[in-house]
Amino acid sequence: MSLENKILSKEIQQLLYDNGKTLGTAESCTGGRIAESIIAVPGASNYFKGGIVSYTDEIKENLLHVDHQTLEEKTAVCEEVAIQMVKGACQALNVDYAIAATGYAGPGGGTSSIPVGTIWLAYGSQEDVRTIKLTEDEGRDINLATATTTALKLFLEFLKEVNVPLAEDEN
Repeated sequence: MSLENKILSKEIQQLLYDNGKTLGTAESCTGGRIAESIIAVPGASNYFKGGIVSYTDEIKENLLHVDHQTLEEKTAVCEEVAIQMVKGACQALNVDYAIAATGYAGPGGGTSSIPVGTIWLAYGSQEDVRTIKLTEDEGRDINLATATTTALKLFLEFLKEVNVPLAEDEN
């Protein structure tokens, strides 16, 4: 795990820890890497409830309540599925916020319309989910590392934007 991810996770902790806010993850292609980064910070159990690695459509449907029709029509690698994964994780894990990732990390799996390197990230709450589409294919390891770091950065920016207050000692 990169030092950058540890620093991002520590900043996320500072915004959640003393404020009673909770976080979970729903990961497909990243396979738990986002959760791993979050729990690298001591004390994560006070705000991180858990993660669901939903590597197959079956798990996306059964645990995260991703719509079967959406998976059939658009595949698992689309913005709609990423959004549904965040909402499903918030519900299944009973958390305030969730981060989700779904995509084709490579080297295989892509199609002409959704090539390898396409990864949808989503983050937010039941009421406010944001997304971004990554499209660069720099090889599996770099694709996954980029997705993980980008997800953490964007979630941290989201927390700052929605004014999750800093803990008393951080003001």
